[in-house]
Amino acid sequence: MAYPTGLRYTKNHEWMETIGDSARVGITDYAQQQLGDVVYVELPEVGARLKAGQSFGTIESVKAVSELYAPVSGEVVEVNTMLKDMPELVNKDPHATWMIVLKLLDPGEQAALLDASQYADLVR
Repeated sequence: MAYPTGLRYTKNHEWMETIGDSARVGITDYAQQQLGDVVYVELPEVGARLKAGQSFGTIESVKAVSELYAPVSGEVVEVNTMLKDMPELVNKDPHATWMIVLKLLDPGEQAALLDASQYADLVR
């Protein structure tokens, strides 16, 4: 699997795409493969403030329930409401299926995240 180079990655298998002063967050292809068929995604309310590394919700599959972690600190400004009715979108195209959008509180935190080749090495 080639991981998209425009994204940054966490060791907890989340990805982040920065757009201006905001970032879309989702889980990686590796994470969805480990989970199997996703049946439920619990996401935070708009307005929630998160610190880098803080849990922002859970993802449930036929195999397990896993926490979702914020890659950086920010305020939730948008939630992907389609995942409530169609959680399987995460399995179909995990790098295009974002979960939340964060307004960045400290853009410098992104420097601590992995790039695509570092993440590929991590999951190899």
